[in-house]
Amino acid sequence: MNCRRCGTPVEKPGDYCLTCNTANADAVVAEFETDRAHLTMLDEDDVVGETTVTTRPEEGERLSEVQLRNFAGRVADEIRRKRPETVYAAGEREPLRETRAQLHHEFYRVPDGGASESGQGGAAADSRDDREADVSPVVAWVLDRRGDRSLAVVETPPREKIGGSHSTLIGDRKGRKAVQTVAEHPHVKKIVPGPIDAGGTGSRTGLRAKATRAGTNGNVRLLLRDGSSVQENRIVTTAMDRETGERVREDLNEALRDAELQDA
Repeated sequence: MNCRRCGTPVEKPGDYCLTCNTANADAVVAEFETDRAHLTMLDEDDVVGETTVTTRPEEGERLSEVQLRNFAGRVADEIRRKRPETVYAAGEREPLRETRAQLHHEFYRVPDGGASESGQGGAAADSRDDREADVSPVVAWVLDRRGDRSLAVVETPPREKIGGSHSTLIGDRKGRKAVQTVAEHPHVKKIVPGPIDAGGTGSRTGLRAKATRAGTNGNVRLLLRDGSSVQENRIVTTAMDRETGERVREDLNEALRDAELQDA
């Protein structure tokens, strides 16, 4: 492949061109299995390259901690070569989570089941581009989503997004972790903790967190439940309506599951 701007050959499809400082891919889709990750490089709505990173787990065993870290490191290195604006990921949670921890890119997880729902229904299905038939369901889901209106990205540091008259969070360290996880999302503008209701039904599963259905203005609620205590926290997003708010809600719930604050 040659650089789309200056024509200089690049080593791998989608690599960033160091000659003219041009990105040849603006997004990478990573699909994780236990022993491999398939990467698809996108430039707007075009697939510009694909590659697969493999590892070899010990026979009959899952990846050890060192193998997992090394496998994720190789995937992260491949993604860094592209310098994409956004990374989308799906599949096995452990290598996905470890890769995400090693990157500093805007990172979205394709929701479980979301790929199979991509492009369903009537005219929307009929209007899908022919090239989407040649890619995986996960990549097709991403291409559908990238055709939507982009949401504004919030540059405010996560700790500065938390405010309001109530400063106490239930769940102690896990409650703070849940709010921090939500605050790190690039389309979250502000989190306003709500009052604590101690009259709920008791739970023995520890703190659980869930982003609830988006309102008509695109904002959602973060529901924290710890034992008999329940706290509803308002999340102000950059979404402009319920549809785009639901996109943010899906991302938040995936992030909370990755943080082990939701049941898988």
